[in-house]
Order: sequence, then C-alpha cells, then structure tokens
Amino acid sequence: MQRAAAIIGSAIFLVIAPGTLALYVPWYLTHWDFAPPLFPIARVLGAALIVAGLPILLDSFARFALQGLGTPAPVMPPKRLVVTGLYRYVRNPMYVAVTALIAARGLLFGSITLLKYGVIVWAGFFLFVVAYEEPALGAQFGDEYKRYRANVRRWLPRITPWCG
Repeated sequence: MQRAAAIIGSAIFLVIAPGTLALYVPWYLTHWDFAPPLFPIARVLGAALIVAGLPILLDSFARFALQGLGTPAPVMPPKRLVVTGLYRYVRNPMYVAVTALIAARGLLFGSITLLKYGVIVWAGFFLFVVAYEEPALGAQFGDEYKRYRANVRRWLPRITPWCG
C-alpha cells in the first residue's frame, strides 16, 4: 500500500509541479508558436534537451516512488534517501531536468522570454534547495545524507557515478 500511495502521489506531483513549470507556463508564454531561431542550431539543441531531459525527469520521479517510498513533494517525502540511478551523478536531477526542459522550449520556439523564465525557475530551485531541502534532508537522513552531499555535486553532474 505504501508503494502504491508513493506512485500515485508522485504521478500527481509530476503533473502539478513539473507539468505546470515545464509545460503549461511555456505554452502560456509561447502558445507553441515558432519564432525565428535564436541561432543556427538552436532548434536542434532544444529538441536534444527535450529528448535528454524528459527521461531524466521520469526516472527521478520513479525512483522517489519505488525506492524512496515517497514523493518529491514536501508533504510526502521519501522514507529512504535515493542515491541510485542519476542521483549517483548529481543530487538534483529533477531540477536539472525541469530547467533543461524549459530551456529546450525556449531554444525550440526561439523565445528569449522562455529562456529568462528558465533562469527565474532555476533561481527558485536554488533558493528552495539551499534554504529548505538540504537542511530537511540533513535532519532526516543525518550522516548518510552528509556523506552523499560531500561526494555528489548539487547541479553539475560527476563524470563517474558515486558508489557510496
């Protein structure tokens, strides 16, 4: 039952949070209208970021539900620290993926407005992670999180996976 609740909660949160930030707001700002490309390979780069970012986001959400037995939402946090998959490379793959998906749409649709919005969203993620998430994880998982935090960077992925 706990796993089912985590899966359902994660799916709902996926639609509400990343769905709003990375789909609805970009649609609202652009209505998916293509402007001239920002530079010659901008659309290709945007498409590549979508192809890379979406699986990262979905995998990260699945790990929270299946391994962490919780959700990314603060109201139903994971019971176990998730340090597998892409979390072996970077501590915040969900935030990186959402930011990449927003930037991807900015590049794809030729929208400076979306790129600026992506910077604002990333700044919000940064403040949330530093002010709330990292202290909360430190309190919940203690030395396990401290060791993980010392070995895996917040935003820039490691070259090799951490095998803590």
